[in-house]
Amino acid sequence: MKNYRIEKLPVRSRSKVELFLQKIGFPLAIIVFLLLFFVVDIEFLRHFEYQKLGKTAKEAFDKIGSENFIRNNVAMLAIFVAALVLWITEAIPNYLTSLILIIALVLTGVLTEKVAYAQFGHPVMWLNILSFILASMLVATGVAKRFALWFIVRFGKNASSIFLSFIVINVVLSLFISATTAKATILLPIFMVVAAVYGATGGKNKNNFGRNLVLQNLLQINISAGAFVTGSGANLLAASLIAGAVGSQVFFYDWMEAAAPLALVLIFIAWFLGAKIFFPLKPEERLPQIEGGMDRLKDELLKMGKINFQEIKAIVIFTSILALWVTDVYHGISPTAVAFLGAVIALMPKIGVVEWNEVDIPWHLLLFSAGAYTLGAGLDATDLPAIVVNASFDALGFAEKTPFWVLYVSLTFAMIFSALIFQSKTMRTMIFVPIAIGVASRFGYPIVSLALPVALLIEHVYVLPFNSKPALLLYSTDHYSLTDTFKLGFTMLFVAWFMIILMGETYFHFLGITPNGVF
Repeated sequence: MKNYRIEKLPVRSRSKVELFLQKIGFPLAIIVFLLLFFVVDIEFLRHFEYQKLGKTAKEAFDKIGSENFIRNNVAMLAIFVAALVLWITEAIPNYLTSLILIIALVLTGVLTEKVAYAQFGHPVMWLNILSFILASMLVATGVAKRFALWFIVRFGKNASSIFLSFIVINVVLSLFISATTAKATILLPIFMVVAAVYGATGGKNKNNFGRNLVLQNLLQINISAGAFVTGSGANLLAASLIAGAVGSQVFFYDWMEAAAPLALVLIFIAWFLGAKIFFPLKPEERLPQIEGGMDRLKDELLKMGKINFQEIKAIVIFTSILALWVTDVYHGISPTAVAFLGAVIALMPKIGVVEWNEVDIPWHLLLFSAGAYTLGAGLDATDLPAIVVNASFDALGFAEKTPFWVLYVSLTFAMIFSALIFQSKTMRTMIFVPIAIGVASRFGYPIVSLALPVALLIEHVYVLPFNSKPALLLYSTDHYSLTDTFKLGFTMLFVAWFMIILMGETYFHFLGITPNGVF
């Protein structure tokens, strides 16, 4: 299993196109910023309807006056587009782009220093930090590894049961680990050993068992993260944006109630398409090719010894926090407060189960997230998404009573297929969730009816290697080709889009999310 540690995997080299984009990204961002801020006169930013602004934007308008408000909108647009260029081209590290945009928002006067810097203390930021502490608890004590090994050894009797076992493992880990890369890192050594046992060692020895196992894990790692608001930082950001727009909290239970059934259906559809349609298993691929191969996983589990007291404490903390998260709609304690309690107990000397130097917090990702939240604060203060949405729909001649289904189908299509272009789930969230909120506000539909279905498509980042870190990591195993992942992944994008429309017409309508269904 040590041969498949993440640091031993080959680093994917950039294509010529990626290298070219990286080279021109920084000067292009500067040019775009200067043109939008100083040169181009954007008419719709000067002619907006005050009554259609959000509460925060109206307060800013009343405080600083129309001229400064217009200037702030121009600056916000220039910073936003320049940041997009840097994030997409990866000309500089993402966290550095975030730091630049934070200070740019301050220097241009879009946000005060207090508001801009305070985003690092955003409740969602704290939940991100605390989730990494709690995830480290599961990793440091060995609970996550023990659970995955035990489940495969106990239930992985044949090819089909192995695939089903990884579905369960991925869903359970998504409840608690808010980083898809962390899940991939935990599971990769395990499913690579299982693949080898079934004769798939990658490279020239690819087979359909290996293709299915690795690709199914890639889809499950991402799709199962969408089932829970704590599944990723992007989910937490989307919930925060929606909560800010509607004026009430998006509970863990609310998100799970809407998202979990959709995620499970998609996971099983992906399994059927992969194992039965695209990469059907030959009879010999359904049986272990290495005699006693599964015994190696049993030995790995036996090496861990009997479950110890530290692991038991970690499990108790884990299940207690999970119970409080799932029932938050009843007791009203926020997920962040619950995570705070869990992290304090986990780190408590003598009582806890993990020490600070065992905690793995990726601060570069948190700095990147802080920049995204600061960008969100700027968008809220200027109400730029709503202004752009209103101007766009006016220019296109949309009637004030545009059918709900036109908006629902268009927004969900844009969100899910944007995953083919954008490398950041957080950026897709920052772009499309505010747009959905703005569209719903313009046409008088409930904000949740458009914003939540759009948010539930955040995690569909599995088609191409650059779409997400787990996609890049698993592609590096050389168990499948670019054609393989595009064939299954692109099909699943269409399936997911169809399913979100179907759910909007049926289940979401039953939950009261879509007002009268989609159509």
